Formats: sequence, structure tokens, C-alpha cells
Amino acid sequence: MKRLVLGSQSPRRKELLELAGFEFDVRPSNAEEVIEEGMSPEEAVLHLARVKAENVKVDENEVLLTSDTVVAFNGEILGKPKDDQEARLYLRSLSGTTHEVYTGVCLKTNQSVDLFYVQTEVTFYALSEEEIDAYIRTGEVWDKAGGYGIQGKGSLFVEEINGDYYSVVGLPLSRVARELKKLGIFPE
Repeated sequence: MKRLVLGSQSPRRKELLELAGFEFDVRPSNAEEVIEEGMSPEEAVLHLARVKAENVKVDENEVLLTSDTVVAFNGEILGKPKDDQEARLYLRSLSGTTHEVYTGVCLKTNQSVDLFYVQTEVTFYALSEEEIDAYIRTGEVWDKAGGYGIQGKGSLFVEEINGDYYSVVGLPLSRVARELKKLGIFPE
């Protein structure tokens, strides 16, 4: 029987796999997450998912799952904000507009490496400066692509989603489950 290994410390990805009923080990990657200049959002998430996978050893009968998520607005990747000013800039940019969220996934065994990404469009309501400042004070902006978490208070900004909600959270769960099935991994 094959064993699933999550190559991530992300509590969100862990929760999503548990929600779906997967049993897995956690073996975080210590890869440096660097996006090269000029990469498209699609290239960036596939690159980061692959780099993470390359830094985790896979034993026989194991399937490693690594993933990365970026937010893009007008083709520009909005990473994890470095400070309040950058978080405010990101949220102002996303206010009243539609942006894309890309999640790349790498499934690695001793014999293969499979990569795919999922794109989801998210439309925000127009946000007031007071809403933006209050959200920054919650602390949710940190360690989140684009400076918001859709599974928390950031959900209050979302007017519409076109695509996979769970991909925006950090893992396109239904697609991952279908790909894992091909590799002999099933939820309990």
C-alpha cells in the first residue's frame, strides 16, 4: 500500500487533506521559495511546487505532495506582504476588482514527477480604508499570498469566486484526490 507524504508545514493544507479523509505523514520541505524574474504566475507555482518536492526524500511506496499558491493581479504576482504598507497596497489593489489565484501541485514518487496547477478567479467588493486597516490589525495578512486568507475574515471581502474555493485556501482538493487515485492513494 502506498503512503501519502505532505511536504508542507501549512496548517491549511494539512486540514484540507484531513477533511478529505487522507492519512498522511508530514515531512516539510526546507526549500528556499524564490520566484525568478519574469515568471508567469503559472510558471511560478509549478516551479515552487517542484523545488519543494526536490528537497524531500521519497521512499519506495510513498507519494509526496507539495504545493504553492500565489495571487496575481493584472499579471503581477502579489506575494506574502512584508509589512503593513505592502499589505495595505495589496488590499487596495484587490479592492473592487477580480484577481487570479494559482495553486501549483507536485506529486512525486521514486518513478515519476507530476505537476499541475489550478487557476481560480476571485472578485472583491470595494473595500474602505477602515476595512483594510481593521483587517491588517487581525494579523491574517501575514504568511498569506496576496495578503488575505479566504478561509478567515478575508472571506468578508469576497463578492464572487469562479473556480475551486479550496485552491484559493491552498490546495485544489478534488483535483488532488483524482490525481492521487491514479497513484494508488485513496481517502479513508
